[in-house]
Amino acid sequence: MENQELKFKTNLNCGGCVSKVQADLDNAVGISNWNVDISNADKILTVTVNGITEKEIIAIITSKGFKAESFG
Repeated sequence: MENQELKFKTNLNCGGCVSKVQADLDNAVGISNWNVDISNADKILTVTVNGITEKEIIAIITSKGFKAESFG
């Protein structure tokens, strides 16, 4: 399976919010890279994946008390 880029609309508003999900995203099997554009009104989380599903990524974000939904 090759790398795929997924985008999510989130409510990760600041660096503090991002730091709360950082360890989980960094350690998740199947994520090779990720970034949150907190300057974008939709707070877009972009994830380069190889074997993890959209639902699993959304579960990681929501488990930390934030919202995420597929975008684009």
